[in-house]
Amino acid sequence: MFDTLKADINAVLERDPAARSKAEVFFLYSGFKAVRSHRKASWFYKHNHKFIARWISQRSRHKTGIEIHPGATIGKGLFIDHGMGVVIGETTVIGDNCTIYQNVTLGGTGKDTGKRHPTLGNNVLVGAGAKVLGPFTVGDNARIAAGAVVLSEVPPNATAVGVPARVVKVNGIRSETLDQIHVSDPVALALCNLEHKIFVLKKELDELKNADNKE
Repeated sequence: MFDTLKADINAVLERDPAARSKAEVFFLYSGFKAVRSHRKASWFYKHNHKFIARWISQRSRHKTGIEIHPGATIGKGLFIDHGMGVVIGETTVIGDNCTIYQNVTLGGTGKDTGKRHPTLGNNVLVGAGAKVLGPFTVGDNARIAAGAVVLSEVPPNATAVGVPARVVKVNGIRSETLDQIHVSDPVALALCNLEHKIFVLKKELDELKNADNKE
C-alpha cells in the first residue's frame, strides 16, 4: 500500500503544475485524500467488513465531495484533479496512471446487473463533466473530452467527444497532453472532406463544360 500511495502522490506532482511538494499533496489535495481513503475502504470491503468500508467511503465523501464506492478497483497513480462531484460506482475498474477531473461520473445505466460500471484501461484521461455510463471498456491511452457522455466502448488510443460521444481514432499514438478541449470532431472533419470533394468535382465539371463550348 505504501508504494501505491507513493505513486498516487507522484502522479499529482507530475500532472498538476500547481502542486509544489509532496507534503502539500498529502495534506491538502482532496483528490489524493479520497483515493487514500478508498484504499482503506477497499481493504475492509474485500475482507467482508462492508459496513466499515461504507462508513470510510461516506466519511470521505462528506470531507472531499468525491464519492468512490469501496467495491471499485483502482490502480496506482490515479490523479483526481479538483474532484468535487466525482462519482465512481461499485463495479468500476480503473487502470494505472489515469486522470479524472471534477464532476465526472463513472456509473451505470440502471439496466445492467452484476458488472454495471465501466472499466478504464491505463493512462486514460476523463475530462471535466464527462459521464461514462455502462459496463464497457475504455481502452489504454484513451481520452474522454470534457462534457462527453460515453455510452459504448472506446478503443485504445482514441478520443471520445460529444453527446452522445463519438469516437475519433488518433493513429495509435499515445497523447501526453492533458488538454480536454482541443480534440478533433469527427463530424466536422467528415463535412470538411465532403465539402472539399464537392469543390473538386464542381471544378472538373466546369472545365468539361468549357471544353465542350470551345468545340
